[in-house]
Amino acid sequence: MSLSAKRESLARIHGRYQRAGRPHRSRILDEFCATCGYHRKAALRLLHRPLPTAPPKRPGPQRTYDPVVVLPVLKAVWLASDQLCSKLLKAALPEWLEHHERRGAPLPEAFKKKLLQISPAQIDRLLRPSRVQHPKKGLSTTRPGTLLRHAVPTRRGPPDTTRVGSVEADTVAHCDDSTEGDYVNSLTFTELYSGWTENRAIWNKSAAAVLVQLNLISAIEVVVEAGFGQ
Repeated sequence: MSLSAKRESLARIHGRYQRAGRPHRSRILDEFCATCGYHRKAALRLLHRPLPTAPPKRPGPQRTYDPVVVLPVLKAVWLASDQLCSKLLKAALPEWLEHHERRGAPLPEAFKKKLLQISPAQIDRLLRPSRVQHPKKGLSTTRPGTLLRHAVPTRRGPPDTTRVGSVEADTVAHCDDSTEGDYVNSLTFTELYSGWTENRAIWNKSAAAVLVQLNLISAIEVVVEAGFGQ
């Protein structure tokens, strides 16, 4: 039985219990315990105290943002930004609100000021139903292998950004909703200390195609280093 149903049952029998004599109170108490599943002592405490005049307040902080008002704008920005996570969406809200206003009607300044103060946790709470309604599913074309996993040590902790030389690389398949057939993969190299990024497009993800782009990127780095050396 739900908590609201238990409160309704208590409200129905509370007055009858107060007016009844001792033998009748025992039968009412048994009925209340059997209906709501209360222990007799817990049921007696509820029946002997006055009925609450107002529903109990929800524990924790009170709701600041009305979903009916905030959610349409927040959901539109979230979908337009390709479903950013709450922390990134919080940081990107100022620019995305301007984009939202250019595509639609201007928003009241008081509303924008309040919305820009929203926390990532509140964004998650407001967008929880929308995430279920619009699941973001990406296709992965990466298959785990044992050769590189045993040959390259696993990095633990954050990357080393205190010196030049640490590089991260990744590929993204631009295959839409299916991995069948031929499609372009983007290959991205990022030097973590400087933020230098090199992007290449490769047809499929063969080792030969990746090696060609690796050699081209290495040649560019050599030229850049020589220029800095002069």
